[in-house]
Amino acid sequence: MGGATEVAQPRGGREDGPGVAVTVLGVDIGGTSVKAGLVDESGRVIEQQSQPTPHSSGDFRQLLRALAARWAGRFDAAGFGCKGLIDAASTRVIRSPGPVAFLEGLSLSEMAGLNVPARAGNDAHAAMAGEMRWGAARDHRHALLFTLGSGVGGAIVADGRLLGGVSGIAGHLGHVTVDPWGACCICGNRGCLETVFSARALEAEVWRVVNAGCATKLAGGPVTCEALFEAAAGGDRAATVILDKAVYQLAAAIAGLLFAFDPEVVILGGNIARAGVLLWRPLAAGIHERTRAFLGREVPLVPQQTSDPSGIAGAAALAMAGI
Repeated sequence: MGGATEVAQPRGGREDGPGVAVTVLGVDIGGTSVKAGLVDESGRVIEQQSQPTPHSSGDFRQLLRALAARWAGRFDAAGFGCKGLIDAASTRVIRSPGPVAFLEGLSLSEMAGLNVPARAGNDAHAAMAGEMRWGAARDHRHALLFTLGSGVGGAIVADGRLLGGVSGIAGHLGHVTVDPWGACCICGNRGCLETVFSARALEAEVWRVVNAGCATKLAGGPVTCEALFEAAAGGDRAATVILDKAVYQLAAAIAGLLFAFDPEVVILGGNIARAGVLLWRPLAAGIHERTRAFLGREVPLVPQQTSDPSGIAGAAALAMAGI
């Protein structure tokens, strides 16, 4: 948003009487767009809108206040999902990468001028909050979630609580080390899970293989995860080797976390999780092979069930528990 028009002061709080169904404002903050909407108790997004992500804190404040003004008096609480390290209770952005780094040190609820309860979390925590309320973690008190996309996100539920840890960093499962001598990660570590199993990592490996002159259907085509899985499904040896190695490392990471947290279920979300049997079958087998002797049971590996691609419902779910 541009200009310097000041939007009127805080809003929020239902104007209806008691007994009215709970409605929450959910706001998903991405690098390219900010999506917001009203979410009911069933997880249904009643109304929504999307705006390009502003490039300054002043314009961002104006956008949040405009969103709150649009639905003034129609929501009981607000939830914010944002990449990075977020303080849940204060909604303060401690650290955030790339396009929204200007939010660091700022409270999202204060920027929006809200006078209703508000909670915030990173995008994976928001996804898990949605799964706890409406999805695959609803009937479980112990669960792990991995979001497999351009990076790897994660969230942990223990004794029915979404873990944040002392500094809010708990659940950053993409930064579990799988190769101490591996590639440098954006977090400053080496060999993180995100450096071997993410869209960025898989596409980088495709480029390496193609540039090395290996015989593969991937040469000359688009370098995407979709192309990689399609080539592997068609029997391309180079693509199969890339996937086998990456899935093996993902299985090893998940197996180690099963011993650490002993969950009832492991949930996979994100674009890569939609790859089908080329991912799910060897991944489940690899995890089971590493854990069966000690765990004595097979931990279910299931897809994320909440299907709101905007992230609005997950953001709202962060706040619903506190109403």
